[in-house]
Amino acid sequence: MSTRRTFFRQSAAAASAALTLPTFLPDTFANPMPAPNTALKSAAEWAQDEDFWAWVKSEYTVSPNLLNLNNGGVCPQPKVVQDAHIRFYQYANEAPSYYMWRILDQGREALRSKLADLAGCSAEEIAINRNATEGLNTVIFGLNLKAGDEVVLTKQDYPNMLNAWKQREKRDGIKLVYLNLDLPSEDDDALAQQYIRAFTPRTKVVHVTHMINWIGQVMPVRKIADEAHKRGIEVIADGAHSFALFDFKIPNLGCDYFASSLHKWLCAPFGSGMLYVRQNKIKNVWALLSNNEPDGPDIRKFESLGTRSFASEMAIGTAVDFHNSIGSARKFARAHYLKNYWMERVRELPGVHIHTSLKPEYAGAVALFSIDGMKPAEIDGQLLNQYKIHTVGIEWETIHGVRVTPHIYHSPKDLDRLVAAIEAIAAKQLLAGKQKKS
Repeated sequence: MSTRRTFFRQSAAAASAALTLPTFLPDTFANPMPAPNTALKSAAEWAQDEDFWAWVKSEYTVSPNLLNLNNGGVCPQPKVVQDAHIRFYQYANEAPSYYMWRILDQGREALRSKLADLAGCSAEEIAINRNATEGLNTVIFGLNLKAGDEVVLTKQDYPNMLNAWKQREKRDGIKLVYLNLDLPSEDDDALAQQYIRAFTPRTKVVHVTHMINWIGQVMPVRKIADEAHKRGIEVIADGAHSFALFDFKIPNLGCDYFASSLHKWLCAPFGSGMLYVRQNKIKNVWALLSNNEPDGPDIRKFESLGTRSFASEMAIGTAVDFHNSIGSARKFARAHYLKNYWMERVRELPGVHIHTSLKPEYAGAVALFSIDGMKPAEIDGQLLNQYKIHTVGIEWETIHGVRVTPHIYHSPKDLDRLVAAIEAIAAKQLLAGKQKKS
């Protein structure tokens, strides 16, 4: 009888080989496990199946000593993805100009179809690039906007995107209309109305971050998009932190443009990304880099990047296979379970405050907390220096705290370590405050 490990690795290897890999290149995958029958349990029940998630953890090569709880920045790749990347890289080095441009480059179409299937859209709407910033910049600088046109966005959006819009403002004279969101929120209508009230006859674009990276807030993209389209406003969704974490299909968001970094929750090689453009919109967006038909209707015009890491790109396919083997619903359920596991244990501690919703419709794996009387950098520093727990201190506009982002390779026991550290830091801070008053 085969094991789960055998099933997963054989299926990943087969799909990877079918993508572009020549038959003479040796396969490095072994020791698979059969996929569990997902019909036996709900996603919520699978989220607490520690035997299954122990296997998932064994597929990662993460440090056993440093507890990495900053997966919101960039996620590690499972061993099968690392192996595929190395295999393609070594293969390309045998004769780079031949194997990269004549062999591996041909695999992009199969990869495009695989990503489109995961995204729930046409392959003719997916461009493969290096990250969400590149994809969103492609749209921001490619749209035909003129002086006086308005763009609605928020102060809580990602800095790279804000800077791109500021550059268009400075260069082309467009007007940026900023919202300052009060987060966290569990009221979709109230969030959507803040955007809708900012729309005017001059509004041409609304920029919405699907999940606010600082705090984990999920935004009601569809509600905003539906109202925007009634007014002829185009919708850009920043999906850097949502794709392959949440269980959704891009067209269901109602947006016209969407970009994501695949080296985040898909766990693809570093420097891999994806851009979605609704098919009837492609011709309206100029290619960011040179192309023979920069205003044409082909999604491939956005892939004129020059020489790229073909090995990183081709290994995306193995990351998709690994993700699909786990399943989008189970993956999100586990990520949300782990987030709530630690939050529920610290939210009643004296001086500790939670700034992210416990409800799955409003948050995923990312959460923010703070401790009275301490700056985020101080808490982050103590977690790392005293407890070897890697988080990130956030000081951005109205958001102040420490961001914690567990991953599906973590266990509740890992998060018990975080809880104990927060308890100790908060108790010490409370005692220091009492002594100061006395």
